[in-house]
Amino acid sequence: MANKEGLTLTGLLKEAAEKFPGRRALLVPGKLDLTHAQLHDLVESAAAAIAAAGVRPGDVVALTFPNTVEYVIMFLAVIRARAVAAPLNSAYTAEEFEFYLSDSESTLLLTNAEGNAAAEAAASKLGIPAPPPRSPTRPGRRPKGVPLTQLNLAASVSNIRSVYRLSESDATVVVLPLFHVHGLVAALLSSLAAGGAAALPAAGRFSASAFWGEMRAAGATWYTAVPTVHQILLDRHAARPEPEGGYPRLRFVRSCSASLAPAVLARLEAALGAPVLEAYAMTEAAHLMTSNPLPEDGAHKPGSVGRAVGQELAVLDEEGNPRPPHAPGEVCVRGPNVTGGYKNNPAANREAFRHGWFHTGDVGFLDDDGYLRLVGRIKELINRGGEKISPIEVDAVLLAHPNIAQAVAFGVPDDKYGEEINCAVIPREGAEIGAEEVVSYCRKNLAAFKVPKKVYITDSLPKTATGKIQRRLLAEHFLAPAEAIAAGHTVVAIMIGN
Repeated sequence: MANKEGLTLTGLLKEAAEKFPGRRALLVPGKLDLTHAQLHDLVESAAAAIAAAGVRPGDVVALTFPNTVEYVIMFLAVIRARAVAAPLNSAYTAEEFEFYLSDSESTLLLTNAEGNAAAEAAASKLGIPAPPPRSPTRPGRRPKGVPLTQLNLAASVSNIRSVYRLSESDATVVVLPLFHVHGLVAALLSSLAAGGAAALPAAGRFSASAFWGEMRAAGATWYTAVPTVHQILLDRHAARPEPEGGYPRLRFVRSCSASLAPAVLARLEAALGAPVLEAYAMTEAAHLMTSNPLPEDGAHKPGSVGRAVGQELAVLDEEGNPRPPHAPGEVCVRGPNVTGGYKNNPAANREAFRHGWFHTGDVGFLDDDGYLRLVGRIKELINRGGEKISPIEVDAVLLAHPNIAQAVAFGVPDDKYGEEINCAVIPREGAEIGAEEVVSYCRKNLAAFKVPKKVYITDSLPKTATGKIQRRLLAEHFLAPAEAIAAGHTVVAIMIGN
Protein backbone atom coordinates (compact mmCIF):
# COMPACT_ATOMS: atom_id res chain seq x y z
CA MET A 1 0.00 0.00 0.00
CA ALA A 2 2.07 2.90 -1.29
CA ASN A 3 1.69 6.29 0.34
CA LYS A 4 -0.35 8.68 -1.78
CA GLU A 5 1.84 11.27 -3.45
CA GLY A 6 2.79 13.94 -0.93
CA LEU A 7 0.41 12.73 1.78
CA THR A 8 1.78 13.56 5.23
CA LEU A 9 1.25 11.60 8.43
CA THR A 10 -1.38 14.15 9.45
CA GLY A 11 -3.07 13.58 6.09
CA LEU A 12 -3.07 9.80 6.55
CA LEU A 13 -4.66 10.11 10.00
CA LYS A 14 -7.27 12.61 8.79
CA GLU A 15 -8.15 10.26 5.93
CA ALA A 16 -8.61 7.36 8.40
CA ALA A 17 -10.89 9.51 10.59
CA GLU A 18 -13.03 10.40 7.56
CA LYS A 19 -13.30 6.79 6.36
CA PHE A 20 -13.80 5.16 9.77
CA PRO A 21 -15.24 7.85 12.09
CA GLY A 22 -17.17 5.49 14.33
CA ARG A 23 -14.56 2.77 14.69
CA ARG A 24 -12.44 2.48 17.82
CA ALA A 25 -9.08 4.28 17.62
CA LEU A 26 -7.70 4.36 21.18
CA LEU A 27 -8.51 2.24 24.20
CA VAL A 28 -7.31 2.15 27.78
CA PRO A 29 -9.01 -1.00 29.12
CA GLY A 30 -11.48 -0.15 31.84
CA LYS A 31 -10.84 3.59 31.57
CA LEU A 32 -11.33 5.17 28.14
CA ASP A 33 -12.50 4.38 24.63
CA LEU A 34 -12.15 6.85 21.74
CA THR A 35 -13.34 6.59 18.14
CA HIS A 36 -11.31 7.94 15.22
CA ALA A 37 -13.66 10.91 14.93
CA GLN A 38 -13.34 11.71 18.65
CA LEU A 39 -9.56 11.42 18.52
CA HIS A 40 -9.44 13.67 15.45
CA ASP A 41 -11.52 16.35 17.17
CA LEU A 42 -9.35 16.24 20.31
CA VAL A 43 -6.17 16.56 18.25
CA GLU A 44 -7.57 19.49 16.25
CA SER A 45 -8.60 21.27 19.45
CA ALA A 46 -5.22 20.69 21.09
CA ALA A 47 -3.38 21.83 17.94
CA ALA A 48 -5.35 25.08 17.98
CA ALA A 49 -4.47 25.60 21.64
CA ILE A 50 -0.78 24.99 20.91
CA ALA A 51 -0.81 27.51 18.08
CA ALA A 52 -2.69 30.03 20.26
CA ALA A 53 0.03 29.62 22.90
CA GLY A 54 2.55 30.97 20.39
CA VAL A 55 4.05 27.80 18.96
CA ARG A 56 4.93 28.41 15.31
CA PRO A 57 5.60 25.97 12.46
CA GLY A 58 9.10 24.57 12.87
CA ASP A 59 9.31 25.21 16.63
CA VAL A 60 10.53 22.20 18.63
CA VAL A 61 8.18 20.99 21.36
CA ALA A 62 9.51 18.41 23.83
CA LEU A 63 7.07 15.91 25.29
CA THR A 64 7.70 13.65 28.28
CA PHE A 65 4.81 11.38 29.27
CA PRO A 66 4.13 7.78 30.18
CA ASN A 67 2.18 5.76 27.57
CA THR A 68 -1.09 7.67 27.99
CA VAL A 69 -3.90 9.01 25.83
CA GLU A 70 -2.80 12.53 26.76
CA TYR A 71 0.59 11.86 25.19
CA VAL A 72 -0.95 10.52 21.98
CA ILE A 73 -3.22 13.57 21.64
CA MET A 74 -0.47 16.09 22.35
CA PHE A 75 2.07 14.39 20.10
CA LEU A 76 -0.37 14.38 17.19
CA ALA A 77 -1.41 17.95 18.00
CA VAL A 78 2.19 19.20 17.87
CA ILE A 79 2.78 17.79 14.39
CA ARG A 80 -0.72 18.90 13.32
CA ALA A 81 0.37 22.44 14.26
CA ARG A 82 3.39 21.86 11.96
CA ALA A 83 5.77 22.10 14.89
CA VAL A 84 8.49 19.51 15.60
CA ALA A 85 7.78 16.88 18.27
CA ALA A 86 10.71 15.68 20.39
CA PRO A 87 9.56 12.76 22.58
CA LEU A 88 11.77 12.23 25.65
CA ASN A 89 12.05 9.37 28.12
CA SER A 90 10.27 10.45 31.31
CA ALA A 91 12.85 8.53 33.38
CA TYR A 92 15.72 10.85 32.38
CA THR A 93 17.59 12.70 35.11
CA ALA A 94 17.54 16.51 35.29
CA GLU A 95 21.02 16.55 33.72
CA GLU A 96 19.86 14.37 30.83
CA PHE A 97 16.74 16.48 30.29
CA GLU A 98 18.89 19.61 30.25
CA PHE A 99 21.10 18.12 27.56
CA TYR A 100 18.29 16.86 25.32
CA LEU A 101 16.15 19.98 25.69
CA SER A 102 19.14 22.10 24.76
CA ASP A 103 20.45 19.86 21.99
CA SER A 104 17.01 19.68 20.34
CA GLU A 105 16.57 23.46 20.72
CA SER A 106 13.16 22.91 22.30
CA THR A 107 11.00 25.98 22.82
CA LEU A 108 8.30 24.36 24.94
CA LEU A 109 8.02 21.38 27.30
CA LEU A 110 4.78 19.40 27.65
CA THR A 111 4.17 16.92 30.49
CA ASN A 112 1.19 15.12 31.95
CA ALA A 113 -0.91 16.65 34.73
CA GLU A 114 1.29 15.09 37.42
CA GLY A 115 4.31 16.84 35.95
CA ASN A 116 7.92 15.73 35.83
CA ALA A 117 10.14 17.46 38.38
CA ALA A 118 13.42 16.63 36.64
CA ALA A 119 12.19 17.82 33.24
CA GLU A 120 10.64 20.97 34.66
CA ALA A 121 13.82 21.83 36.59
CA ALA A 122 15.87 21.46 33.42
CA ALA A 123 13.41 23.56 31.40
CA SER A 124 13.44 26.28 34.05
CA LYS A 125 17.24 26.34 34.04
CA LEU A 126 17.26 26.73 30.25
CA GLY A 127 14.57 29.40 30.21
CA ILE A 128 12.05 27.30 28.30
CA PRO A 129 9.48 28.12 26.87
CA ALA A 130 11.88 30.78 25.48
CA PRO A 131 14.37 29.32 22.94
CA PRO A 132 17.16 27.73 25.02
CA PRO A 133 20.87 28.42 24.58
CA ARG A 134 23.15 25.73 23.20
CA SER A 135 25.15 23.90 25.84
CA PRO A 136 28.26 21.73 25.46
CA THR A 137 27.94 17.99 25.13
CA ARG A 138 28.43 16.12 28.39
CA PRO A 139 31.60 13.98 28.45
CA GLY A 140 31.14 10.46 27.19
CA ARG A 141 28.00 11.05 25.07
CA ARG A 142 27.66 11.59 21.35
CA PRO A 143 23.93 11.50 20.99
CA LYS A 144 22.58 11.90 17.51
CA GLY A 145 19.30 13.73 16.92
CA VAL A 146 17.36 12.15 14.06
CA PRO A 147 14.95 14.57 12.35
CA LEU A 148 12.07 12.69 10.74
CA THR A 149 9.65 14.58 8.50
CA GLN A 150 5.94 13.85 8.22
CA LEU A 151 6.71 12.41 4.78
CA ASN A 152 9.31 10.06 6.29
CA LEU A 153 6.75 8.87 8.82
CA ALA A 154 3.95 8.58 6.27
CA ALA A 155 6.19 6.42 4.05
CA SER A 156 7.14 4.13 6.95
CA VAL A 157 3.55 3.83 8.19
CA SER A 158 2.40 2.93 4.67
CA ASN A 159 5.15 0.29 4.41
CA ILE A 160 4.10 -1.26 7.72
CA ARG A 161 0.42 -1.28 6.76
CA SER A 162 1.30 -2.91 3.45
CA VAL A 163 3.59 -5.72 4.60
CA TYR A 164 1.29 -6.77 7.47
CA ARG A 165 -1.97 -6.01 5.63
CA LEU A 166 -3.22 -3.84 8.49
CA SER A 167 -6.83 -2.72 8.19
CA GLU A 168 -9.67 -1.23 10.19
CA SER A 169 -10.35 -4.73 11.56
CA ASP A 170 -6.98 -4.92 13.33
CA ALA A 171 -6.12 -3.97 16.89
CA THR A 172 -3.04 -4.19 19.09
CA VAL A 173 -1.77 -3.37 22.56
CA VAL A 174 1.18 -0.97 22.65
CA VAL A 175 3.73 -2.62 24.93
CA LEU A 176 6.74 -0.42 24.12
CA PRO A 177 7.43 3.20 25.12
CA LEU A 178 5.99 5.81 22.80
CA PHE A 179 9.16 7.93 22.93
CA HIS A 180 10.76 5.27 20.70
CA VAL A 181 9.89 4.63 17.04
CA HIS A 182 9.11 0.92 17.54
CA GLY A 183 6.12 1.63 19.76
CA LEU A 184 5.25 5.00 18.22
CA VAL A 185 5.41 4.14 14.51
CA ALA A 186 4.95 0.37 14.27
CA ALA A 187 2.24 -0.10 16.90
CA LEU A 188 0.44 3.22 17.35
CA LEU A 189 0.63 5.31 14.17
CA SER A 190 0.36 2.38 11.75
CA SER A 191 -2.76 1.14 13.56
CA LEU A 192 -4.40 4.55 13.54
CA ALA A 193 -3.57 5.23 9.88
CA ALA A 194 -5.11 1.88 8.93
CA GLY A 195 -8.34 2.78 10.70
CA GLY A 196 -7.58 0.14 13.31
CA ALA A 197 -7.23 0.42 17.08
CA ALA A 198 -4.39 0.68 19.56
CA ALA A 199 -4.80 -0.04 23.26
CA LEU A 200 -2.55 1.56 25.86
CA PRO A 201 -1.79 -0.43 29.04
CA ALA A 202 -3.85 0.79 31.97
CA ALA A 203 -0.68 1.00 34.07
CA GLY A 204 1.01 3.24 31.50
CA ARG A 205 3.60 0.56 30.73
CA PHE A 206 3.88 -3.12 29.84
CA SER A 207 2.75 -5.59 32.51
CA ALA A 208 3.08 -9.30 31.80
CA SER A 209 0.33 -10.14 34.28
CA ALA A 210 -2.15 -7.74 32.64
CA PHE A 211 -1.07 -8.16 29.02
CA TRP A 212 -3.36 -10.96 27.83
CA GLY A 213 -6.38 -9.48 29.58
CA GLU A 214 -5.74 -6.17 27.83
CA MET A 215 -5.23 -7.97 24.50
CA ARG A 216 -8.63 -9.66 24.93
CA ALA A 217 -10.28 -6.36 25.91
CA ALA A 218 -8.87 -4.71 22.79
CA GLY A 219 -9.89 -7.55 20.49
CA ALA A 220 -6.22 -7.61 19.47
CA THR A 221 -5.19 -9.38 16.28
CA TRP A 222 -1.42 -8.82 16.58
CA TYR A 223 1.30 -7.26 18.67
CA THR A 224 4.89 -6.12 18.20
CA ALA A 225 7.65 -6.25 20.79
CA VAL A 226 11.36 -6.67 21.42
CA PRO A 227 12.72 -10.18 22.12
CA THR A 228 12.97 -9.43 25.84
CA VAL A 229 9.21 -8.94 26.07
CA HIS A 230 8.55 -12.10 24.04
CA GLN A 231 10.81 -14.02 26.44
CA ILE A 232 8.99 -12.63 29.48
CA LEU A 233 5.67 -13.76 27.99
CA LEU A 234 7.13 -17.19 27.18
CA ASP A 235 8.42 -17.60 30.73
CA ARG A 236 5.02 -16.67 32.10
CA HIS A 237 3.38 -19.12 29.68
CA ALA A 238 5.63 -21.91 30.95
CA ALA A 239 5.03 -21.11 34.62
CA ARG A 240 1.42 -19.85 34.60
CA PRO A 241 -0.28 -20.44 31.26
CA GLU A 242 -3.52 -18.67 30.50
CA PRO A 243 -6.68 -20.80 30.90
CA GLU A 244 -8.16 -22.38 27.80
CA GLY A 245 -9.27 -19.65 25.45
CA GLY A 246 -7.11 -17.12 27.30
CA TYR A 247 -4.92 -16.32 24.35
CA PRO A 248 -6.62 -14.29 21.61
CA ARG A 249 -6.50 -15.62 18.06
CA LEU A 250 -3.69 -13.62 16.47
CA ARG A 251 -2.98 -13.09 12.79
CA PHE A 252 0.72 -12.66 13.55
CA VAL A 253 3.27 -11.63 16.16
CA ARG A 254 6.08 -9.25 15.24
CA SER A 255 9.58 -9.09 16.71
CA CYS A 256 11.98 -6.22 16.10
CA SER A 257 14.76 -4.00 17.54
CA ALA A 258 17.05 -6.92 18.44
CA SER A 259 17.83 -10.39 17.14
CA LEU A 260 15.29 -13.14 17.93
CA ALA A 261 16.95 -16.54 18.23
CA PRO A 262 15.31 -19.23 16.04
CA ALA A 263 14.74 -21.44 19.11
CA VAL A 264 12.82 -18.65 20.86
CA LEU A 265 10.82 -17.95 17.70
CA ALA A 266 9.78 -21.61 17.50
CA ARG A 267 8.70 -21.70 21.14
CA LEU A 268 6.70 -18.50 20.72
CA GLU A 269 4.89 -19.82 17.64
CA ALA A 270 4.08 -23.06 19.47
CA ALA A 271 2.75 -21.21 22.52
CA LEU A 272 0.61 -18.66 20.66
CA GLY A 273 -0.36 -20.59 17.54
CA ALA A 274 0.53 -17.67 15.28
CA PRO A 275 3.37 -16.90 12.86
CA VAL A 276 6.19 -14.86 14.41
CA LEU A 277 7.63 -12.40 11.89
CA GLU A 278 11.06 -10.98 12.60
CA ALA A 279 11.78 -7.50 11.23
CA TYR A 280 14.67 -5.04 11.05
CA ALA A 281 14.36 -1.35 11.79
CA MET A 282 16.20 1.83 12.74
CA THR A 283 15.16 5.27 13.88
CA GLU A 284 16.99 6.73 10.88
CA ALA A 285 14.61 4.85 8.56
CA ALA A 286 11.53 6.00 10.52
CA HIS A 287 11.54 2.41 11.82
CA LEU A 288 10.86 -0.38 9.30
CA MET A 289 13.48 -1.50 6.78
CA THR A 290 12.87 -5.23 6.26
CA SER A 291 10.41 -7.86 7.44
CA ASN A 292 9.49 -11.47 6.98
CA PRO A 293 6.16 -11.59 5.12
CA LEU A 294 2.85 -12.96 6.27
CA PRO A 295 2.42 -16.68 5.42
CA GLU A 296 0.13 -15.89 2.48
CA ASP A 297 2.79 -13.61 0.98
CA GLY A 298 5.87 -15.81 1.24
CA ALA A 299 8.09 -17.85 3.50
CA HIS A 300 9.16 -16.55 6.87
CA LYS A 301 12.67 -17.73 7.63
CA PRO A 302 13.86 -18.10 11.25
CA GLY A 303 17.17 -16.31 11.71
CA SER A 304 16.40 -13.87 8.90
CA VAL A 305 14.90 -10.39 9.19
CA GLY A 306 13.15 -10.79 5.83
CA ARG A 307 13.02 -8.70 2.67
CA ALA A 308 13.20 -4.97 2.06
CA VAL A 309 9.83 -3.21 2.43
CA GLY A 310 9.09 -0.08 0.39
CA GLN A 311 12.72 0.98 -0.04
CA GLU A 312 15.97 -0.04 -1.68
CA LEU A 313 18.40 -2.18 0.29
CA ALA A 314 21.91 -3.30 -0.60
CA VAL A 315 24.82 -5.05 1.07
CA LEU A 316 27.96 -3.11 0.13
CA ASP A 317 31.72 -3.45 0.54
CA GLU A 318 33.90 -0.61 1.84
CA GLU A 319 34.12 0.94 -1.63
CA GLY A 320 30.34 0.97 -2.08
CA ASN A 321 30.16 -2.05 -4.41
CA PRO A 322 27.29 -4.57 -4.02
CA ARG A 323 28.23 -7.88 -2.44
CA PRO A 324 27.01 -11.14 -4.03
CA PRO A 325 24.45 -13.36 -2.24
CA HIS A 326 25.77 -14.95 0.98
CA ALA A 327 28.78 -12.58 1.09
CA PRO A 328 28.70 -10.27 4.14
CA GLY A 329 29.02 -6.50 3.94
CA GLU A 330 27.44 -3.38 5.40
CA VAL A 331 23.65 -3.13 5.14
CA CYS A 332 22.63 0.11 3.41
CA VAL A 333 19.22 1.58 2.56
CA ARG A 334 17.65 4.50 0.74
CA GLY A 335 14.05 5.56 0.26
CA PRO A 336 11.37 8.10 1.21
CA ASN A 337 11.30 6.83 4.80
CA VAL A 338 14.99 7.56 5.47
CA THR A 339 16.01 10.70 7.35
CA GLY A 340 17.80 13.42 5.41
CA GLY A 341 20.57 13.57 8.01
CA TYR A 342 21.44 13.96 11.67
CA LYS A 343 20.75 17.29 13.38
CA ASN A 344 23.78 19.59 13.71
CA ASN A 345 26.21 16.71 13.16
CA PRO A 346 28.09 17.01 9.85
CA ALA A 347 30.73 14.48 10.87
CA ALA A 348 28.10 11.80 11.54
CA ASN A 349 26.38 12.65 8.25
CA ARG A 350 29.62 12.26 6.28
CA GLU A 351 30.12 8.84 7.84
CA ALA A 352 26.55 7.60 7.47
CA PHE A 353 25.62 8.95 4.03
CA ARG A 354 28.12 7.65 1.48
CA HIS A 355 27.91 6.30 -2.08
CA GLY A 356 24.30 7.50 -2.29
CA TRP A 357 23.15 5.25 0.58
CA PHE A 358 22.46 5.46 4.30
CA HIS A 359 24.93 3.13 6.02
CA THR A 360 23.34 1.32 8.96
CA GLY A 361 26.52 0.16 10.68
CA ASP A 362 25.21 -3.42 10.58
CA VAL A 363 26.93 -6.34 8.86
CA GLY A 364 24.71 -8.82 7.03
CA PHE A 365 24.20 -10.78 3.84
CA LEU A 366 21.37 -11.52 1.44
CA ASP A 367 20.37 -15.07 0.52
CA ASP A 368 19.26 -16.19 -2.94
CA ASP A 369 15.67 -15.06 -2.24
CA GLY A 370 16.66 -11.57 -1.12
CA TYR A 371 16.14 -12.28 2.59
CA LEU A 372 18.56 -10.44 4.86
CA ARG A 373 20.50 -12.15 7.63
CA LEU A 374 22.30 -9.94 10.14
CA VAL A 375 25.74 -10.83 11.47
CA GLY A 376 26.00 -8.00 13.98
CA ARG A 377 26.92 -4.36 14.45
CA ILE A 378 30.26 -3.52 12.85
CA LYS A 379 31.50 -2.23 16.20
CA GLU A 380 30.18 -5.30 18.06
CA LEU A 381 31.78 -8.04 15.96
CA ILE A 382 34.36 -9.81 18.10
CA ASN A 383 37.85 -9.89 16.56
CA ARG A 384 39.62 -12.78 18.26
CA GLY A 385 43.13 -12.93 16.86
CA GLY A 386 41.89 -12.02 13.38
CA GLU A 387 38.87 -14.37 13.48
CA LYS A 388 35.63 -12.36 13.25
CA ILE A 389 32.92 -13.80 15.49
CA SER A 390 29.24 -12.89 15.18
CA PRO A 391 27.78 -12.54 18.68
CA ILE A 392 24.31 -13.12 17.21
CA GLU A 393 25.37 -16.62 16.13
CA VAL A 394 26.60 -17.41 19.64
CA ASP A 395 23.40 -15.98 21.17
CA ALA A 396 21.30 -18.30 19.00
CA VAL A 397 23.22 -21.38 20.17
CA LEU A 398 22.95 -20.38 23.83
CA LEU A 399 19.21 -19.71 23.57
CA ALA A 400 18.61 -23.15 22.08
CA HIS A 401 19.59 -24.70 25.44
CA PRO A 402 16.39 -25.76 27.24
CA ASN A 403 17.51 -24.34 30.60
CA ILE A 404 18.53 -20.87 29.36
CA ALA A 405 15.92 -18.09 29.28
CA GLN A 406 18.08 -15.17 28.12
CA ALA A 407 21.64 -15.01 26.85
CA VAL A 408 24.01 -12.56 25.24
CA ALA A 409 27.58 -12.92 23.98
CA PHE A 410 30.02 -10.00 24.01
CA GLY A 411 33.66 -9.17 23.47
CA VAL A 412 36.18 -8.27 26.17
CA PRO A 413 39.80 -7.04 25.87
CA ASP A 414 42.41 -9.80 25.82
CA ASP A 415 46.22 -9.48 25.94
CA LYS A 416 46.84 -12.49 23.70
CA TYR A 417 44.06 -12.28 21.07
CA GLY A 418 43.09 -8.62 21.26
CA GLU A 419 39.51 -9.63 22.06
CA GLU A 420 38.00 -12.69 23.68
CA ILE A 421 34.39 -13.84 23.83
CA ASN A 422 32.37 -13.97 27.05
CA CYS A 423 28.68 -14.49 27.63
CA ALA A 424 26.02 -13.89 30.25
CA VAL A 425 23.02 -16.15 30.72
CA ILE A 426 19.83 -16.07 32.78
CA PRO A 427 18.59 -19.58 33.66
CA ARG A 428 15.00 -20.48 32.92
CA GLU A 429 12.71 -20.18 35.96
CA GLY A 430 13.07 -23.27 38.15
CA ALA A 431 16.08 -24.57 36.21
CA GLU A 432 19.68 -24.83 37.28
CA ILE A 433 22.66 -24.48 34.96
CA GLY A 434 26.32 -23.85 35.63
CA ALA A 435 29.07 -22.22 33.61
CA GLU A 436 30.73 -25.56 32.83
CA GLU A 437 27.51 -26.92 31.34
CA VAL A 438 27.15 -23.80 29.18
CA VAL A 439 30.71 -24.13 27.86
CA SER A 440 30.27 -27.86 27.20
CA TYR A 441 27.06 -27.20 25.26
CA CYS A 442 28.76 -24.50 23.18
CA ARG A 443 31.66 -26.83 22.34
CA LYS A 444 29.19 -29.25 20.81
CA ASN A 445 27.53 -26.58 18.67
CA LEU A 446 30.21 -24.01 17.83
CA ALA A 447 33.71 -23.96 16.37
CA ALA A 448 36.33 -23.91 19.13
CA PHE A 449 37.30 -20.26 18.62
CA LYS A 450 33.65 -19.16 19.04
CA VAL A 451 33.16 -20.87 22.42
CA PRO A 452 32.84 -18.32 25.27
CA LYS A 453 35.85 -18.39 27.54
CA LYS A 454 33.94 -17.02 30.51
CA VAL A 455 30.30 -17.43 31.43
CA TYR A 456 28.41 -15.17 33.81
CA ILE A 457 25.31 -16.71 35.40
CA THR A 458 23.05 -13.83 36.38
CA ASP A 459 19.45 -12.94 37.17
CA SER A 460 19.36 -9.74 35.11
CA LEU A 461 20.95 -8.03 32.14
CA PRO A 462 21.36 -4.26 31.60
CA LYS A 463 18.73 -3.03 29.17
CA THR A 464 17.64 0.24 27.61
CA ALA A 465 14.25 1.75 28.36
CA THR A 466 12.85 -0.07 25.32
CA GLY A 467 14.07 -3.47 26.54
CA LYS A 468 17.06 -3.76 24.20
CA ILE A 469 20.33 -5.21 25.49
CA GLN A 470 23.24 -2.97 24.52
CA ARG A 471 25.96 -5.53 23.91
CA ARG A 472 28.88 -3.15 24.17
CA LEU A 473 27.92 -2.13 27.72
CA LEU A 474 28.06 -5.69 29.01
CA ALA A 475 31.83 -5.84 29.36
CA GLU A 476 31.68 -2.74 31.57
CA HIS A 477 28.75 -4.17 33.48
CA PHE A 478 30.39 -7.49 34.31
CA LEU A 479 34.06 -6.50 34.38
CA ALA A 480 34.09 -2.98 35.82
CA PRO A 481 32.97 -1.67 39.24
CA ALA A 482 29.35 -0.57 39.27
CA GLU A 483 30.28 3.08 39.74
CA ALA A 484 32.27 3.04 36.48
CA ILE A 485 29.34 1.91 34.38
CA ALA A 486 27.52 5.22 34.27
CA ALA A 487 29.86 6.81 31.70
CA GLY A 488 28.30 7.35 28.31
CA HIS A 489 26.37 5.22 25.91
CA THR A 490 25.16 6.43 22.54
CA VAL A 491 21.51 7.45 22.42
CA VAL A 492 19.44 8.10 19.33
CA ALA A 493 16.74 10.72 19.85
CA ILE A 494 13.71 11.26 17.59
CA MET A 495 12.63 14.64 16.26
CA ILE A 496 9.48 14.62 14.18
CA GLY A 497 8.26 17.59 12.22
CA ASN A 498 7.16 18.90 8.83
